[in-house]
This record gives sequence, C-alpha cells and structure tokens, in this order.
Amino acid sequence: MIRSMEEFASAFHAARCVSTPLVAVRTADPASTTHFVIEALKQGCELPPLLKWDVMRGLYAVRKDSTDELARVLGDREAATVGPADALLLAQQLCEDGLLLYTNAHRFWNDPGVMQGIWNLRDPFKATGRMLVLLAAPGATLPAELGQDVLVLDEPLPSTRHHEQIVRETFKAAELEEPERCVIDKAVDALIGLAAFPAEQALAMSLVKRELDAEDLWERKRQIIEQTPGLSVWRGGETFEDIGGVEAVKNFLRAVLAGVDSPRVIVFIDEIEKAFAGTGTDLSGVKTEMTGTILTFMQDREADGVVFIGPAGSAKSATAKATGGTAGIPTIAFDLAAMESSLVGASTERLRTALKIIDAVSQGRMLFIATCNSIASLPPELRRRFTLGTFFFDLPTAEERETIWRIYLKKYDVSGDLPNDEGWTGAEIKECARKAHRLGMTLAEASRYIVPVSRSAAEQVKALRQMASGKFISASTPGLYRYQEEIAAQGRRVIRRNEPLTLLPPSKSQA
Repeated sequence: MIRSMEEFASAFHAARCVSTPLVAVRTADPASTTHFVIEALKQGCELPPLLKWDVMRGLYAVRKDSTDELARVLGDREAATVGPADALLLAQQLCEDGLLLYTNAHRFWNDPGVMQGIWNLRDPFKATGRMLVLLAAPGATLPAELGQDVLVLDEPLPSTRHHEQIVRETFKAAELEEPERCVIDKAVDALIGLAAFPAEQALAMSLVKRELDAEDLWERKRQIIEQTPGLSVWRGGETFEDIGGVEAVKNFLRAVLAGVDSPRVIVFIDEIEKAFAGTGTDLSGVKTEMTGTILTFMQDREADGVVFIGPAGSAKSATAKATGGTAGIPTIAFDLAAMESSLVGASTERLRTALKIIDAVSQGRMLFIATCNSIASLPPELRRRFTLGTFFFDLPTAEERETIWRIYLKKYDVSGDLPNDEGWTGAEIKECARKAHRLGMTLAEASRYIVPVSRSAAEQVKALRQMASGKFISASTPGLYRYQEEIAAQGRRVIRRNEPLTLLPPSKSQA
C-alpha cells in the first residue's frame, strides 16, 4: 500500500519509465492528483503534452504548452462535444509520450464502448510511450475485462507535513498572523485523514473571529469521515468514570492508553460475530475476502485489538466507547455490514477505503475493540489477531451493582428503596433509574417493567459463563474468569441522595 505522496509520485514515475499504457488512480481529489502527476512527470527531461477530459468540458489542455497538441488532436471538433467514448478514439492521435487524464472514469468504464475504447489503447500506447490515466473514486472497481490490463494506484491521503502546509497557507490567505506551533499541531491533528480540498474547506470554515475553533474543525472532520460507508464517529463524552464495575479491564485499557505507541484512534466493532457469521460456508467468498483484508491490515500495521464477550447489557459497548473519551481520542465505529455490497469486489474495496481513512486518521496507531455475544462463530484466525486478549464481562456483582446504582441515581436525580436487582446488568439498572425519573415512579415500581437478561435468557447466560470459565480474562477482577454459581442475597437496599448504600434487614415476614 502506498502511504505517502512521495511513494505515489515514485510509483507513477516508475510506471511511466516502463511505458505502462493504462493506469487507474483512485483518488478523493482529482485536482490534487493532476498536480502530483505533473510533479512526477517533471522527473523526466521534458514535460510531455498533457490533455484532460471530463463530461462537461470535454477535451482540454492541462497546461498552455499543450494547446497546440489539443488543436491537432481535435481537428474540426469542438472540445465540449467530445463524449466519453469519443475521447478515447481521439486519444489514438496523441503524439508520442503524450498523456490523457480521464476524469471520473468509474462512471463510464462499465459502458461497452468506453470499456473497449480503453482496451484498444493498450498496445498502441505501450509501443509509443503514451499513457491513459483513469481518475476514479476511492474503492472503485475495474470491470473484469480490464482488471489484468490496468495498473491501479491508490493516491494516499495528505501527510502531516502536507497538512501543515495547508494550515499555513489557509492562515495566510485569511490574512492572519503566522499560527503558533501549538495551533498548527491542533489543526493538523484534526485534519489528518482528510483529502486536501476538504481539509482546506474545513479549516477555512473553522476560523472563527480570526482564531481557530478546534472543536468545530473536529466536527467538520467527523461529518466528512461519516460519508464513507460503514464509518461513524462516536460523539458521546463518556469516560471510565461513567461506568460502574469492570475495574480490571478499565485498568488494563488505561495502561494501554498510557503505554508505548499509545493509540490515536479507537476502532469499535460492535457484535463482530454478526459480520463474520458463516464465513466458512460463504459460497460467494465475500466474507472470507473481507476477513482476509482485515487480518492483513492489522498484521501489516501491527495493530492491537481486544475482544469483549458477555451477556447483552454487561457494559461491553459502553466500555469500548468510553475508552476513546478517557484518552481524549476519537472512537470510530466500524460497521462491516454497511460495507457489504451486491457488486463483485465492491465490499472489499469499501473495506479497504475505510481502513485507509482509519490508517490516515490514526497515523498507523489504532486500537481495535470488538464486542461479541457468541465468540464461537468468529473465525479463529480473526480472534487470534486481537492480540491483547479476550475479556469476559459477567453479570455485575453486588458491589459492582451498588457502584452502578450510584452513577445512574445521580445522573437521573432519583432516590429511594432499591428493588431486588439480583442478576441485573448495568443496562437494566440504568433503564430502571431512567424509567423512575421519566415516569415519576419509585424505583420499585419502575422495576416491574424490567425483565433482566439473566431470566429472559437464563440458559444462554449460564452456557456463556461456563464456556468462558478458565478461558478468558475477567473484566472485573485480575486474572482468568472463574464461574461460580451464586446464592442470591435477601433484603432491600435504600439510597438517599449523597448517602451510602445500605442493605436493609429482611422483614419479619421474610425471616
């Protein structure tokens, strides 16, 4: 994978040197690509004629010194009347070493005439050093008929150095003073992962009252990232302080966040087993190919990952999302199902595009956190790639439930006698407190509308605990998880605002 514009320019120059006739450049910014193509061509002795085609302007010269060549190629034709297939016919008249840039090629190359026109240029262009450059969108897939004949290059997103240049030029264009180093660093940190043009626009729109509004810039970046199928940026501000219990996994993640090469992005994959269920029996090969793409990416980047497994509502997702908030780094939700497509190869290309953005945003330092309700359906090779371990989130203990009650009773400003919460998850405690607040009920009344998963799915929860015992790391206590059947404690607890939780003795009727 090409990871810098220098590598891209070098790869393009190498293709030029060996007379590669057909090149597809997948890019988020065709104007930027045109600029870098010209820079790559400057490595030669003399710039060749360079023409460009798009659906509105037709055929035109990129530089003034190519106007004579344009006139010769056009003959009596009007430039604006040259259509998608016509441009390829006229390209056969290009002089030796000439180049034609074909804009938004992915919109036309499935047309039989355009497809044949591209293929017809292969041999004559190869013999005369000419080149057709197909500018396409990120993740675009070539027709099968052209797959073996076209060299595909992915233009990387701008580097830190390039974004620094964008920041300085934008401040200068706005007639502002040279930004201080700390301002540049904040801006670059927010811009990393964006193409040049959207980065310029987002930065310009974030200059409020002649100063940089870093939060506004981040929000604009989130909006741009979310245009990629399957990616969304978590906007919640929760931290580990907002989650009761699971102290062992929180302490472990704090160590990861403070360690060497700490992550700059959390990649959150919720219910990962749903995305990869049936990989072994997938006749289309789509899921198998997507699995391989993720494995290769994580291995190449030496990306770490953890898997959270446990019953529904046991704080798996909440802990994953709060990891980014605790570290002050973005959490990008990765929806693999949204990347799947009915078109051959499109799912994998969407996945590669999403991974490319994550790689750029994180600058190669990301932590994958996947939640799972049924780890048996995950491909073993994928589970092994999550090298930091698998943590089991059990139903919270009585002590953990007390901590969780404190958090949500304070959040929803309610108090009173607590219901019998044996076997409740944190999500069920939260819902009880929320219902009591919203409906003006006591906690005991609200509890009548709670059906804990320990009852509605008792057999599944028990099987999950037995399966995890001795195999996975405990999210609550240091070391491996050990399952022990517990005897429910009797009695009622009561909580008043700013008072400790207490366990009330059983009533006489219970004694």
